[in-house]
Amino acid sequence: MSFEDLKPDFDRNGFAVVRNFLSKADFDEVTGELDRYIRDIVPTLPDSAAFYHVKGKPETLKQMQHMQHDPYFRDYVKHPRWKELAEALVGEEANCQSTEWFNKPANTEHPTPPHQDNYYFNLTPPNVLTIWMALEPVDEENGCLRYVAGSHLMGRRPHARSNVLGFSQGITDYGPEDTAREVVMCLNPGDAIVHHGWTIHRAEPNRSTTRSRKSFAMVFKGVSCRLDTDNYKKYEDDVKTQHQQMGLQTT
Repeated sequence: MSFEDLKPDFDRNGFAVVRNFLSKADFDEVTGELDRYIRDIVPTLPDSAAFYHVKGKPETLKQMQHMQHDPYFRDYVKHPRWKELAEALVGEEANCQSTEWFNKPANTEHPTPPHQDNYYFNLTPPNVLTIWMALEPVDEENGCLRYVAGSHLMGRRPHARSNVLGFSQGITDYGPEDTAREVVMCLNPGDAIVHHGWTIHRAEPNRSTTRSRKSFAMVFKGVSCRLDTDNYKKYEDDVKTQHQQMGLQTT
């Protein structure tokens, strides 16, 4: 199946799955580089670039962003397979600025609130998507993603502070109608799921006592996207205030 064959499902549901997205060699390379980055680079980073469930406990690392300062990940955003998938689904030339890494360590009662990525991005038109690749088995026990099918067609939903580090805003009117349309996405290592910037998604806490839930992601923005500067500044100011209240360094 070509990536273009995925577009009808993506346009209808707001998400699409690519099994075995990378070759074994490519997958092994990027996972090895992530291990290096966590081992050598993360200890040197400011609070804004690496989030922990419990500050000061490396084993609770939950999220990394702004990874473009590392030469490998600065260049990885140009990887042709990721770019080809993004452009096939967004429908125009698209580019990525940075890579991201997410984790739900074992025994961490931290759900990901229902949210829309473009509430954070503030891009118009919303020709933006996220490619999210599983680095290990992802299922209902360790907090797989749950998507509300077709929600990207309904536009922006109201959000408010969630008090969840890394997902500062959550949808305020999420209800039974949304839950009834949820699709649970279980993935194997190397599987990727792509979702539209307005697609509502969330994740349960990791209830496993032994397994983490690591993933690697990139956000691609179509060349037609423009930043809504007013809304983005409001969002950034709110995030800064929230981080200060959590005791994080914001400069």
